[in-house]
Order: sequence, then C-alpha cells, then structure tokens
Amino acid sequence: MEKFIIFLPLAAAIISGFFGKIIGNRPSQIITSLFVSLSALISIYIFYDVINNGYTNNVIIAKWISSGQLDVNWSIKIDQLSAVMLVVVTLVSSIVHIYSIGYMSHDPHQPRFMSYLSLFTFAMLVLVTSDNFLQLFFGWEGVGLCSYFLIGFWFKKSTANAAAIKAFIVNRVGDFGFALGIFLVFYIFGTVNYDEVFNQVFLYSDNKINFLGIELNAINLICFLLFIGAMGKSAQIFLHTWLPDAMEGPTPVSALIHAATMVTAGVFLVVRCSPIYEFSPIILNFITIIGMTTALFAATVALVQNDIKKIIAYSTCSQLGYMFFAAGVGAYNVAMFHLFTHAFFKALLFLGSGSVIHSFQDEQDINKMGGVYKHLPYTYSLMIIGTLALTGFPFLSGFYSKDLIIEFAYLKGNTTGYYACAIGIFTAVLTSIYSWRLIFKTFHGEYKNKNQPISSIHESPMIMLIPLIVLAVGSILAGFIFKDLFMGYGSFIDFWQSSIFFLEPLTNDHPPKEIVYLTPILVTTSIPLSYYLFIKNKSFTETLVNENKPFYLFLKNKWYFDELYDVLFVKPSKILGKYLWKKIDGLIIDRFGPDGLSSLFKYFSIKAVKFQSGFIYQYAFVMLIGFSLILTIIIVN
Repeated sequence: MEKFIIFLPLAAAIISGFFGKIIGNRPSQIITSLFVSLSALISIYIFYDVINNGYTNNVIIAKWISSGQLDVNWSIKIDQLSAVMLVVVTLVSSIVHIYSIGYMSHDPHQPRFMSYLSLFTFAMLVLVTSDNFLQLFFGWEGVGLCSYFLIGFWFKKSTANAAAIKAFIVNRVGDFGFALGIFLVFYIFGTVNYDEVFNQVFLYSDNKINFLGIELNAINLICFLLFIGAMGKSAQIFLHTWLPDAMEGPTPVSALIHAATMVTAGVFLVVRCSPIYEFSPIILNFITIIGMTTALFAATVALVQNDIKKIIAYSTCSQLGYMFFAAGVGAYNVAMFHLFTHAFFKALLFLGSGSVIHSFQDEQDINKMGGVYKHLPYTYSLMIIGTLALTGFPFLSGFYSKDLIIEFAYLKGNTTGYYACAIGIFTAVLTSIYSWRLIFKTFHGEYKNKNQPISSIHESPMIMLIPLIVLAVGSILAGFIFKDLFMGYGSFIDFWQSSIFFLEPLTNDHPPKEIVYLTPILVTTSIPLSYYLFIKNKSFTETLVNENKPFYLFLKNKWYFDELYDVLFVKPSKILGKYLWKKIDGLIIDRFGPDGLSSLFKYFSIKAVKFQSGFIYQYAFVMLIGFSLILTIIIVN
C-alpha cells in the first residue's frame, strides 16, 4: 500500500507528460488529479493507523547501491514523522491539482503543467519517506529540478526564466553544503542510513576533525553543513532571495511550493536529524538566530510590498523562520505542528490570491484593486479565514502552533530563547498588520483598476472554490484537533516515539500569563489598527512613509540583499568570466588549440596542393627521389 503513495504521482506524471497530447487536456487533468488524490487517501489511512496503532514500517523497494561500506536501499520509511509529512504533501498537492483544472483552463500546455505538478509531488514523497541520506538527497535534488520547471513554466516571459534560474542557482549553493554534510556523515559514521547513524551519534559527540586547517567538532560541522542545505531549500536569510521571485510561476505552483513541498523540506531535515542536532547546542542556537532573524526580516519587507503573491511569499519566509527557531530551542514537535497548520492556511491564501488574480485578469498589484468584496464574496470570506489563521487569531489553527513556538522560546531560559520570544511576538504583530493590509487594500476602499470595469469582476468557478473551502476547514480546525497529538498530551503522550529525539524531555512548565496572553491581544488589536492605517486615514500612512523615506526604501528594496549579492558575486563573476573568455579561452586555448591546429593543417594543405601539378615528369621525379632514399637506407643498414 505504501508503494502506491509514492508511485501513483509518478505514474500520473508519466501519463500526462508523455501522452498528454494524445489523450488531451481534460483526461490529463483528471488522471493526475485522481492519482494524486488516491495517494492522499492512502496517506490519510496510514496516518490514522500510525495514530491509533503505532504503525511503523520500512518497505524496501530495491537494492540501490552496494559498494564497499556504502550499502543503500531505496525504501519507504513509515513512522510518525514521515506519516505527518505524507498527509501534508499529498493532501495539499491533490487540492492544488484540482484547483489547477480551473485556474489553468486557458493555458495551451495543461498536460505538461499537470505532469510537472505530479512529478514535483513524487520527488517530495521520495524525500520524506527516505531512510537514508542518499535517498533524501535524490528527492532533495528532484524537488529542486521540478521547481525550476514550474517556476519557469511560462518560459516565454524573460522574468520567469530569470526567476527559475535564480531559484536553481541559489538552491545549488545550499545543496553544496548539504552534499558536504552527507559526505562527512559517511566519513565519520561509515554509513548513510538513518538508524545506523543516529545510534552512533553519542559515540562521536566529542570527535574532532580538521576542516580547512581548523580543528572542529565533527558533530557541530555535520549539523552546520546540513543546515546550510536547509537554509537554501527553506529560504532562510542569506539564501532567501529566490523565494519572492518564484512568484513568476503560476499561482498553483506558488501554493504547492510554499505550503507543502520544497520549503518545508529544510524543516523536515532538521527535525529528522534531531538525534544529531541534540548533541550540537551551538548549532541549535545558530538555527534559532537564523530563524528569528528570517521571521523579522520577511515580516518587515512584506509590510511595503504591493504584489499580492509576493506579500504571501514573504509571509511564508517569515513562518518558516518561526519553524526553525522552534527547532532551534529543541521544540521539534512544535516546529512540525506549525508546519502542519501552516500548510492549510498558506495554501488557502495562495489559492485565494489566485482566485483574485483570475478575476482581475492577471493583475497582481493590490494598489490596483479595492472595493470588490461584494463581487467576490466567497473568495473574500475564505481569505479572511486564512488571514485569521495566519495571524494567530484565537482558536484558529495558527493560534495554537504559533503561540506554542513563542512560549517554548521563552521557556528555553537562555538569552537566545528570550530574544527569539520577543522577536516572535513583535513579528506576530507585523504579520497581522501586513496581512490585513492585503485584505483591506484588495477588497475594501475604492475600486482603483482603470483597465477593467468593476462589473466584470466575478467569482471563480466552483472547481476553484471547493479546494478553498476544504483548506478553510483545515485552517479553522486543524490546530484544535491535532494540538494534543503533536504536543504529546493525553492519550498521545508517546505519539512521536523514536521519530523525534529529545536528549532532555521538553519542559512542562508554563510561561507567565503575560507572555501567553500578549500575542493574541496584540494580534486582535492590530485588526482595527490596520483598518485605520490603510482605509480610514491613509494620509497618516503616506505621511509616515514620506518622513521616513530612507527606511521605507530599505524595506522596499528587501534590505538590499539582491543589490549586495550583485556587487559581491554577480558582477565579479561576469568580469572574471569575460576575462577568461577573451584572454584565456580566446588568446591561448583557441589560438594554440583548435584554431591553431586548423591554421597549421590549412598551411600544409596549401603547400601540398602545389605538388598536384598534373605533369607526369614531376611525379616520376618525386618517385625517383623516394626510391633513391629507400635504396640508400637499405645499403647503409
């Protein structure tokens, strides 16, 4: 049964990709959506079995590599952690597939798009069900490749091509660190299989290794290199620049990447490797710092963006920061809880924004929208639910997971934890402000689109709305229903078992009531504040922007990371490349290589042609000279 989860999306990708033109658009859409939906149903059944019966399994598909010490199987590992990820990936993917039937109805390449979506799902499933680092890396790179296909799907747009290449290159930077980490794992432990590595970690916790002439703790170095890979995939600060540009792809792609696949891979990696990270408190502190910095950075940038999809994209980046600093303070189960709830409301927001964009004929600037809540009543209501869940409004999904992250950061009891707690609360307020800014500017106020009459604004078809309704239900109920499960309360106290390792059990203490109540109060009060700032008294906001223009431009230009990387890496690379092309390749390699050899042969061929005069006496003379030379050599010898 486990095999069907993995291979149904692959079969869908093959059928739609290779035979899509033959069978047509609608059959391709139905087959891919049906196969991925069946995969989701089987995943839910297995998840149910894991919860109720503690079901675990390791299904070996094939013997993959056996060379010396390296012995790797391609297998499907079912445990509590992978079961959670299976549900998240397949459920969101199936919803995105169904939504795409309506959203991509006018695209001429629908079979190819559906094939890419299914292949993307397959790669992510390979990643989360791996029982070794090599299979994990295979799925990891597969996800990266499929993201390139999907982000650059509309490849005739230069911006889409540039975004796809940027995503691919930035991720390769992180993947290089990840690959080094896997090499080091094999070097230290002599294996890449999870169980074998994790069972030996405590034996090597004090081992040193010489890296670049510096003696380092081996476990710390492994954790650091693996986290570099996670930073790239999950768009953490310094390796985040690809994520907003990825919005050039179709909206269903954005939903799939941001809610269930790719960006969650980094969080999954850290949680899966908790038996290693628990022996590296230095790197856990580093992860906390990176996570809380990313959360703050992305929230500040989202405040001033006008592209509806980019605002939600930066929101993803910020929420991933929350997940990482949860893992950094040792609350891996809380990180997974937020990953789980986040999948519902983030997919809802992205697909909801797709419904808005669809209605506005591909317009994405919220400054060119407004006043359409009566024309888009279902989309409006559903996006409000997603916004409430994202901001952590009391008793919706995001409330339970986000508050727990902030509380456990405080309970960590060290300086890093306190800072993470403070930044988490402040970021929660910013999240609420920019989220409601999106809602108010998109649906309220005056209608500002001069290119399209308001009468043409219409609600999306049911094939697009039904997936939104399903996600809205998850955004409302998922946190409440699953909080005891993920936190190990009540009858679920041993739910995670060995899938997550805690060197010391999580504290059962509770933070002060001020900490518990502060975030929900601030989040709630930010709703009328946002309405005042962006609807009732827009002049105040405009004055604030004009009086703080340098700071506004700093946020508008995303902390100038792109400009900085352009100066540090892009321009020097171009200069070096041009020099190597002109001076080394052109003047040396080509001159003395292919160009030099061709010129030499040309010279000798021109000289040789002169012997072809057509006079018999000249040929006889040459033959005589040759015969004389041969005869002379024979006599001499």
